[in-house]
Amino acid sequence: MMGIQSTLEYVDFFINLNMGENVSLLSFVNNEKIVLKQKLEYKNLEKGPIKKGVEILEKLVREINEIGEKAVLEKYQK
Repeated sequence: MMGIQSTLEYVDFFINLNMGENVSLLSFVNNEKIVLKQKLEYKNLEKGPIKKGVEILEKLVREINEIGEKAVLEKYQK
């Protein structure tokens, strides 16, 4: 179910969605986190990969808050 395993993969996924200037990385990450937390409530889904995804997203939010979205995008595009 959860194909994304790392922060780099989330940033790549966001960039490849190519949503333009209208959607910030932070809003994308926050929306993804909400979706994953909702999925944790489903009884028939494996919880481990979903929890890992939430942890990755929370780390990404902290990084964005600490160094800024532009710096985070540049960091993971290298």
